[in-house]
Amino acid sequence: MSDALINGLAGAGGGIIAQIITYPLQTVATRQQTERDPRKERRKIGTLEQIFQLVKQEGWKRLYGGLLPSLVGTAASQGVYYYFYQIFRKKAEVSAVEQRKKGIGNGTVGMLASLWVAALSGCINVLITTPIWVVVTRMQTHIKPPKNSKSDPLLPDALEDTAVCATEPPPYGMSNAIQEVYGESGVSGFWGGLLPTLIMVSNPSMQFMLYESMLKKLKYRYSVAGKSGVTAVEVFFLGALAKLGATVVTYPLLVLKSRLQVKQASAGDSRHHYKGTSDAVLKMVRYEGMSGFYKGMSAKLFQSVLAAALLFATKEELVRVVRLFIDGKSRSNSTTSKPS
Repeated sequence: MSDALINGLAGAGGGIIAQIITYPLQTVATRQQTERDPRKERRKIGTLEQIFQLVKQEGWKRLYGGLLPSLVGTAASQGVYYYFYQIFRKKAEVSAVEQRKKGIGNGTVGMLASLWVAALSGCINVLITTPIWVVVTRMQTHIKPPKNSKSDPLLPDALEDTAVCATEPPPYGMSNAIQEVYGESGVSGFWGGLLPTLIMVSNPSMQFMLYESMLKKLKYRYSVAGKSGVTAVEVFFLGALAKLGATVVTYPLLVLKSRLQVKQASAGDSRHHYKGTSDAVLKMVRYEGMSGFYKGMSAKLFQSVLAAALLFATKEELVRVVRLFIDGKSRSNSTTSKPS
């Protein structure tokens, strides 16, 4: 099994575990990012309070709305990213060694090269997996309508202004989200928010650049001191620090992406309908100010940092276990193949 495939599978496994644990926070963060009801803006409820309100009004299942496609998306995203990251990283390492032979550099991959490796991997990942995340966003932000309600379920105040009647509305599932996206914009709708998402490639690029740099320095210090390798706990905190720094810088792009992927209001207030990236930016600046680009940041920071830390720690452990298994199997095969 190739090193790229091992890292790809380990990244997918780590991503799934991290996603399951932190998903309710992601749902709340996405709703906060796409919130445009001025009455709710005045109330400014916290993340925990919003979780309790969501459970009370729509049930526990809404915390995990879109979990299935999200797990598929996470596995695909992490698998694709780590697979191509490892391939491009190997090419960069070979290039660095060749450059050293020519008297250029010290034979190691520099920070700029690491950034390019992460960016290329991220672009491929975005182009392949964006349709999955469009569906996930729709499912996370869909508000369960009151029974027998004729109000638009998209509007946040529908839950407050409409009396609950006897008939339970049909569940909103993945097929509903897919049909909704296709009905609004056709096939191109599944790549909604592609531009800010591509620009957001800088987030994992920064994250992995920071992570690789800190991990490299820590390993060097340990080797000089004669200590054993980096522990899972240390990897956890390195991943958390790397994600924290990257998320703070790129958060406005995340809000913009969510706004473009959520269901657009087809009638009524034009402030709730975005024709594209530039239109969304202009309307957000005009009607919400710069603070609009940082909605839900506290919830997203907590979710992203925790998920990234879990991902890195789990991924490194999975890689270690798989390599130990493969090495053990290889030694066992070589022993049994020796002539007696």
